[in-house]
Amino acid sequence: MMEASRNIKRQPAWHIFASEFGEATLNERGSGEYDPSFVITRLGAKINRVIVAGLLERVEPRESANGQVMHMGQLRDPSGLFYFSAGDFDPESAREAIVDLTRSLEEGETMHVMMVAKARWYQTDEGAVYTSLRPEEVVRIDPPRYAAWLARTAAATLERLDAHEKGMPSAAEGPAAMRQAGVPAPLAEGLAHALAHYEGASVEHYKLHVLQALDIAEGKMASVRTEPAALPLTGDEPSGGAEDAAGTSGEADAGATMTALIQTLDQGSGVDYETLVKNMGAKGFDAGVADTALDGLLDEGSVFEVSFGWYRLVE
Repeated sequence: MMEASRNIKRQPAWHIFASEFGEATLNERGSGEYDPSFVITRLGAKINRVIVAGLLERVEPRESANGQVMHMGQLRDPSGLFYFSAGDFDPESAREAIVDLTRSLEEGETMHVMMVAKARWYQTDEGAVYTSLRPEEVVRIDPPRYAAWLARTAAATLERLDAHEKGMPSAAEGPAAMRQAGVPAPLAEGLAHALAHYEGASVEHYKLHVLQALDIAEGKMASVRTEPAALPLTGDEPSGGAEDAAGTSGEADAGATMTALIQTLDQGSGVDYETLVKNMGAKGFDAGVADTALDGLLDEGSVFEVSFGWYRLVE
């Protein structure tokens, strides 16, 4: 048993955007008790561990049936969401970091986080596959470090896109033929499986996500990687004055706060309704006020619904 454990190698960590990881439905698990499991993406990345970064949007502690507390969270990068969970059996340092970050999040702070994590997948009885992360290391990062992660992950994604294009003509011939076609050896095996499993699936949107990430890294696109602008209300309730005047002031403050949040949180594809309501709550506005403020901005034409439940400012 000990000999088998010594032979287990620590898997490399991949730089990957949320869209590529979240859309993966192919997995591979070794036959041995200690063999690693992998998530295989459309671009052929055969992932056991990742390095990811993004805006920490939510963390919720949940108690399981056996009394274990799991911290479930969401991390947003320019392409979408990573979902993660950390429990009693995960590294203590990662759990402590997440608890500390949760306190800051509850106080209304906007922050970027980087984590090294194990890739996990779950398959339902109906056959649907969902991916998630189990953090090993978690740190809060500043804008330059986030920009560096965006640039490196964009470069890694472009390499996989190039390998995907080169490997498609020899998809039926296997990894050896792909290597001869110029596909890097670390990608050849995973790409051979991916091209067969995801046959016909588009990868064009990954190119758009790379461009968005590079725009953010270079400061060409407004992003949450910068510190949020000072918001006009800190959560204090109106303390006096005429009822109509207080109501008008409260509505104006809620609208201004909603506008500032959309501007701050939008990474290029808009901000979802649930995220806006949660962040409004952190600033002292309940869901009803947040909903009214959003409706008012839509009616006046300063905000538009880019897709169902996702909102952007009108430029």
